[in-house]
Amino acid sequence: MSERDERDVPSWLAAARSGWANTGAARPDFAVEPRPGQESVWDYPRPPAIVPDTRRVVIGQVEAPLASSVRTIRVLETASPPTFYVPADDVDVERLVVAAGRSFCEWKGEATYWALADQPDEPIGWTYDRPFGDFVAIAGHYSFYPARIDCRVDGELVQPQAGGFYGGWVTAEIVGPYKGQPGTGSW
Repeated sequence: MSERDERDVPSWLAAARSGWANTGAARPDFAVEPRPGQESVWDYPRPPAIVPDTRRVVIGQVEAPLASSVRTIRVLETASPPTFYVPADDVDVERLVVAAGRSFCEWKGEATYWALADQPDEPIGWTYDRPFGDFVAIAGHYSFYPARIDCRVDGELVQPQAGGFYGGWVTAEIVGPYKGQPGTGSW
């Protein structure tokens, strides 16, 4: 894995990044007010923040997990529930195969998709093998779709972010509304 820096970001991408109206600087009027112990997705920054997290994250069946870690990274971006990234050392990568498809994140770069070896046509997670400079910390980490495989944070079963494409992790500590519902694409 090689590190990229911001010189790798084409001018069209830099311009797109600068066009966001919601950047976490001010919570919009329609946002839910968080209670003590909760976080509003509208307080997360854009560009996203990378935050280490030491809570136990378990992917798959608790009895025979695909991944289990207390060394995850949360990516926090305005309007979206956090996404947890698990270090490869804490993932049973022998159970995974590369899946079809690619996508591009304006902040992180090109994603590679992963599926369970016995279900190769159903991607359950992704990695960024060569993320842009600010996100090099997530290189060598896997994230997973809570809609496609059970994901738990300190025993709490994560609810999936709406929209099918998104991989945000909705837990009791997170309040929205969240990107993914109809009409939220510009958030």
